[in-house]
Amino acid sequence: YSVGRILYEGELGIVIGKRCLNASIEEAQAAIFGYTCVNDLTAHAFLQAESGFTHWTRAKGLDRFAPFGPVIATGIDPAGLTIRTRVNGRERQSYSTSDLIFQPPELVSLISRGLTLLPGDLIASGTSTGVGPLPKDGAVEVEIDGIGVLTTRCAS
Repeated sequence: YSVGRILYEGELGIVIGKRCLNASIEEAQAAIFGYTCVNDLTAHAFLQAESGFTHWTRAKGLDRFAPFGPVIATGIDPAGLTIRTRVNGRERQSYSTSDLIFQPPELVSLISRGLTLLPGDLIASGTSTGVGPLPKDGAVEVEIDGIGVLTTRCAS
């Protein structure tokens, strides 16, 4: 079974620490346990599987997709952190969390509308330009200031 080209996307991961539903921005902020690095992989072929319908859940929900870690940083302010993605040592993405469409508390608040978020849930914050295909061999590193480096190893 082949999924075709797989894209890397370096992102900030938001880890939920307490139950929230229909949360205000302040309640959402209080529900966030911490932050981690995410490589939000996408099977590109599923995005064009049917004309007029994008299979986002399938494209991002395959086995071994969405590696995250290696730590959950607590007590940090996510505003203005730099996210860098390197492929085999070459920088492909570099952007600030201040450039995200939704800041973490707002994103958690919006997602919690009608959907209960539970401790341990992980939300990927979205990415910036520089997304590209996983290498056939080598590694993709997602580094976020104050959090650490997540390495995804690739082998053909």
